[in-house]
Amino acid sequence: MTTLQLNPGLLTLEDLQALHAGGLTLTLNPSAHAPIAASAAVVQAAAAGDAPVYGVNTGFGKLANKRISQGELEALQRNLIRSHSVGVGAPLQPAVMRLMMALKAASLARGYSGVRQEVVDTILAVHNAGLVPYVPSQGSVGASGDLAPLSHMTLALMGEGEMLVDGERRPALAELEKAGIAPLTLQAKEGLALINGTQTSTALALHALITFEPVLESALVIGALTVDATRGSDGPFDPRIHALRGQPGQIDVARYYRALLAGSEIRQSHVEGDDRVQDPYCLRCQPQVVGACLDQLRHAALILVREANAVTDNPLVFAEDGVLVSGGNFHAEPVALAADAMAVAIAEVGAIAERRIAMLIDAGVSQLPPFLSADAGLNSGFMIAHVTAASLASENKSLAHPASVDSLPTSANQEDHVSMATFAARRLQAMISNVSVILGIEWLASAQGVEFLRPLRSSVPLEQAHALLRAECAAMPTDRYLAPDIERATALVTQGALSSVFRNIDGLPTLWKAV
Repeated sequence: MTTLQLNPGLLTLEDLQALHAGGLTLTLNPSAHAPIAASAAVVQAAAAGDAPVYGVNTGFGKLANKRISQGELEALQRNLIRSHSVGVGAPLQPAVMRLMMALKAASLARGYSGVRQEVVDTILAVHNAGLVPYVPSQGSVGASGDLAPLSHMTLALMGEGEMLVDGERRPALAELEKAGIAPLTLQAKEGLALINGTQTSTALALHALITFEPVLESALVIGALTVDATRGSDGPFDPRIHALRGQPGQIDVARYYRALLAGSEIRQSHVEGDDRVQDPYCLRCQPQVVGACLDQLRHAALILVREANAVTDNPLVFAEDGVLVSGGNFHAEPVALAADAMAVAIAEVGAIAERRIAMLIDAGVSQLPPFLSADAGLNSGFMIAHVTAASLASENKSLAHPASVDSLPTSANQEDHVSMATFAARRLQAMISNVSVILGIEWLASAQGVEFLRPLRSSVPLEQAHALLRAECAAMPTDRYLAPDIERATALVTQGALSSVFRNIDGLPTLWKAV
């Protein structure tokens, strides 16, 4: 098993991708020990004093004016976790939980949260034992932190919650005992530090970013295959066009398409004598549309990497001055806005793919047989497969509605503006699934379109893409039960089969370059 050292405040996107993939043993950079101890000492001093300090010797939220006696400080933290473990819905996936635990450990280890070393060590031990706290996915509004999901995680660390084992809920205490991990006993402020923060919404958004990467790579390869299947022009990908606009994503996407189409016999066959003046937008404007989406996704990646390294609980401990200061870093507005931008970008990648399918089956535009069937009429070909794609593209339009603009006050109006970041990030998985199906359908359609142009061959990368599909899904010369083919093609998209084609082209920038 590979070891990854957590360097608090310095996690990279590559680190986060590795955490998401799993199979890592986490260690903590020893340089974090001193800051952790220094901040814990400040909290312990505050707990022993007489002055009211929020979350240390007071109640929470609207109850902050209620003083708690020193003999009840540990009970205060236990009760906080128990009362806040009110999530509902399906559990968060193990990949999300791995990120969530690692991000929480790294945040606490920066030394501004006032927890003991034991708290960080317990999180890392649970991760390294392969244990997955059972955390329901619904119930957070993304401010005062991701309270409910982080409470469920903490409850499991305390041995009072549950773990997810082989898809089943098991008592956490028994699983901790099997792994030789002592249940965590919370001291002053530690429960609050564990549940204040944006680690759930950030982990969900990172999960979406990481799972969408192979889907976006598939969109580029399949979009290029559609260009060749419809004998589209590569002129719109001329670098001079895109340099004049100066948008980085657009420049890169045009470069991707030039590389994917280079050497195509199909393209060479209609360079001369083609009376079509311009291609439809769904072909010609792919750099402009998908490139703009890429820019948004790259910006979201920057925001999420920053947030993954942030300290987002409250109050914060500044050990050098010996003080605790209340603030609002738990408010997940940066994550919410990034997730909303991701939603729009994901929807648009699917929307232009759906338009390419519509063009492929329209004989008047594509100059291919109607609905990609050599005997249309007796056969309906891809007529209704396109309807499925259209339905999913339409679903994504509704899902792309920004979540961040919908705030409801909570905690008796004390917490009167919230981010809705957790839902903003969580809903992205449904959108990615929809886009994956749309692309699976387009891949089937474009492969069939290319076959009508034989014996001409496409470029080397696009012929590889064609062969990958045909290894799983045969051509459809006559109508047959097509749903299983769509499922297989979609699985290839989500599993990153086309990433090998895309990434093996020399000299191309990565999707998330400079993040």
